[in-house]
Amino acid sequence: MTTYDETVALCALNKIFGYHPALGLKLLQEAGSALALFDGSWKTPGQAGGDVMPGTDRASHPELFAQLDPAQLEWAAREMDRIRAGGFRFLTFLGDDYPEPLRECPDPPIGLYLNGSSSPAEIFQMRPMVAFVGTRDLSSYGKDWCRKLVMALSEARVQPCIVSGLALGADGVAHQTALECGLTTVGVMATGIDKVYPFQHEKLAMEIVRSPGGALITDYPTDTSPVALNFVRRNRIIAGLARAVVVVESKSKGGSLMTAKYAVEYGRDVFALPGRADDIRSAGCNSLIHEHMAEIITSPAQLADALGLGSSRVQRGAGGSWATPGSEDPAEVLRATLVKRYGAGSLLVPVGLAVLEKRGITPEELTSSLQKPFGQILSAIGTLEADGFLTTDLLGRCSLSV
Repeated sequence: MTTYDETVALCALNKIFGYHPALGLKLLQEAGSALALFDGSWKTPGQAGGDVMPGTDRASHPELFAQLDPAQLEWAAREMDRIRAGGFRFLTFLGDDYPEPLRECPDPPIGLYLNGSSSPAEIFQMRPMVAFVGTRDLSSYGKDWCRKLVMALSEARVQPCIVSGLALGADGVAHQTALECGLTTVGVMATGIDKVYPFQHEKLAMEIVRSPGGALITDYPTDTSPVALNFVRRNRIIAGLARAVVVVESKSKGGSLMTAKYAVEYGRDVFALPGRADDIRSAGCNSLIHEHMAEIITSPAQLADALGLGSSRVQRGAGGSWATPGSEDPAEVLRATLVKRYGAGSLLVPVGLAVLEKRGITPEELTSSLQKPFGQILSAIGTLEADGFLTTDLLGRCSLSV
């Protein structure tokens, strides 16, 4: 007779009660162990003497109770082999490495699959988590503000981990910007841990896995394909992990609003970016603000302050010079800030430094001094201006923002 351990039994329980985790955890508490639910030592409600916990009677979900069979342990043992072979981890609700914010929710997953290069402690216990969600049909306004907000959090004294759902649109922008800014990021998936959806984000997913403190997580068994119903569980996990949820853009219906509503139920803070009254992409955000379910976002700095993460670690001094406490070289401070935001190879770095060196420099002068195409220079100036690094006058002359 094959002997199974508690982790295997919890893996089986996670599969059976994936859509009803609260019920599975009630049964686990009543039985005393997951193995007892499968080995016959636990009497099902109606057979056992004494009181039965509310909601755990067989009549409520007979199809689930029917799966409490030793055959499920055989499946779970094979599943654990697949997890180990893929280099993944399986975290159980009873384990010390399970994320505490999620454990505190009324309906946490019984188990979590994890793919990451760091330990669970480094991923879940080192920093607060802030979730970014929004429409897949993200506008240029939404993309710009999503980047600005994540960048602002990267400059806070307490740097958070950015959580999102790996989807196209707002999710992808939040994850990518976090990586570029040196923040950790966690992607919550609606598939098995061995799949990536959408396929366009396979490269992004691998970057997240390789980054220190980053990870992909899911509560779905391996080989689970994405279907619409799966995203409900994913949204629940996003809301449970995060101390706050930021809704960038959302239509009047969709997963972003569902995540926000879960967050409210879990006692998390919710923030929403307002938009035009007639913009369908902002209808959901405007509704959350109107119904007092979300705090309005008025500036990137306001978000960091509202979250209690502290003011920016990099500050601009009088006269437009850049400085940090103990810094004597504004150029090095600006260089480090630009590299962190845009990457060492970005044209925005030398453009910003050139503007610092020569206040009032023109795009034509930048093109000549940096030996780059005029169109690329204009694009770099536009990005730096949108992100608040510089301003231009009516003649196009550039100066660092004061």
